[in-house]
Amino acid sequence: MNKLTSLNFMDLDDFTREEILLILETTRELKLEAKRGFFHPYLKHKALGCIFDQPSTRTRISFELAIQQLGGYVTYLKPGEIHLGKKESIYDTAKVLSRFFDAIMIRWNSYDEMKELADNATVPVINGMTEKNHPCQALADIYTMMERFDDIRNKKVVFFGDRTQPAHSLGVICSKLGLDFVHCSPKKYAILPAYTAIFNRNNKISGGTYLHIDDIDKACAGAHVIYTDVWWWIGQENEEEERKQLFAPYQVTADILAKCDNNVIFEHCLPAMRGVEVTDDVMDGPHSVIYDQAENRMHTEKALMVLLMT
Repeated sequence: MNKLTSLNFMDLDDFTREEILLILETTRELKLEAKRGFFHPYLKHKALGCIFDQPSTRTRISFELAIQQLGGYVTYLKPGEIHLGKKESIYDTAKVLSRFFDAIMIRWNSYDEMKELADNATVPVINGMTEKNHPCQALADIYTMMERFDDIRNKKVVFFGDRTQPAHSLGVICSKLGLDFVHCSPKKYAILPAYTAIFNRNNKISGGTYLHIDDIDKACAGAHVIYTDVWWWIGQENEEEERKQLFAPYQVTADILAKCDNNVIFEHCLPAMRGVEVTDDVMDGPHSVIYDQAENRMHTEKALMVLLMT
């Protein structure tokens, strides 16, 4: 298989449209193999280290199963179990782990620290999520759209709610691939200029568009994908009541989906607060692809590791 030009997977903006499509096409091939019960050991005897600074469900499970299905090994380094940046410098940690592992996946609440680790490691480092972005999630998001639509070009993707990490990375991948990305939220919570500048730069090449809007009807008109995420996260608990009030009109309901294209799909990166940012009838309804998304984390990460580690 063709390799990617970048050693690490830090941000989708580091990759060309062609490289992203290569990851997605490799995903299709590997998922077909898995569904047929064929698991080729592309990464036989390769070792993956997984570092977390917070507990995780989908990121841990998807990466562990992915490397195992590819014939490799995994070591889970749970929160508080590694000295990264505390009792040991990030530089020394990067050098030591590079002697043991063939790749490192790290979910860390500081992009800058993760980048320092990647810059000093001699093996691929994969961003499992930071306070800024969630590129692995965006790969699964887009691949799930590709499974539902014959052609994702010119599709309108609307993200409701806060400017979370998945919103940032989804906007980047949409801008790389030429989709129309809309962020629908109160103006106070619009995606910040650092990311909108990336969207706009990429859209000049891809033909995609970006728009922030607080008008729900206009956002939904012709929408092919509706996406939402939690309204507050760890460290934002003191803002809970304010956020509940401001985001309440943006709760994804069956009425919201009725305003969209007839074949609209609903996505959520999970975990979800049912009855808060989205209603049960949407989560469990015919438009929902949330569990396809969750499964596709594993398949897209398999493709990513094969391309980075072989």
